[in-house]
Amino acid sequence: MFREALAQFLPSLRALIVLTVLTGVLYPMAVTGVAQVLFPWQANGSLLMDGEKPVGSEWIGQPFKDPRYFWGRPSATGPFEYNAGASAGSNLGPTHPGFLKTVADRVQALHAADPERAGPVPVDLVTASGSGLDPHINPAAAEFQVHRVAQARGMDEDALRALVASCTEGRQFGCLGEARVHVLKLNLALDARKPGAR
Repeated sequence: MFREALAQFLPSLRALIVLTVLTGVLYPMAVTGVAQVLFPWQANGSLLMDGEKPVGSEWIGQPFKDPRYFWGRPSATGPFEYNAGASAGSNLGPTHPGFLKTVADRVQALHAADPERAGPVPVDLVTASGSGLDPHINPAAAEFQVHRVAQARGMDEDALRALVASCTEGRQFGCLGEARVHVLKLNLALDARKPGAR
């Protein structure tokens, strides 16, 4: 009986060890090595730098609350915004009372931040993306914020619009998606402007 059990156990143990080495050590090392050789920037987080200091990732949004900066899409991740370890949407439908209240609160907050700005609020500024991590807003959402940011910085609105245009990315491969503005890159460009520039 013991010999029969041992005869079954030993091959299983050998298979476990071999598969653990193959799939738990060699495969991850090979994938990591290939990624570091072929795609080092992406493999290391696609980090955006301000001089020598990393300030964010190309693919993960950041919360901006200061009126001197453009604000990105809201994030529904928990326990804090733009938590890459908990990428998710709110899973609330468009008619859910909780969703409607959240959107109404966001619209109210945007109007309170810029009372002179009338008109409808672009959807990108009041709804989270499916991942909750979207680093982009559409050009309409950037335009909606131009007046507030220009007022806060004492900047000419047309100059600010030109800066937004320079940070606007076209459709991917010329045909996929829509034009978009990378919020962190735009805010870094704002901070890089020479003092006193209008």
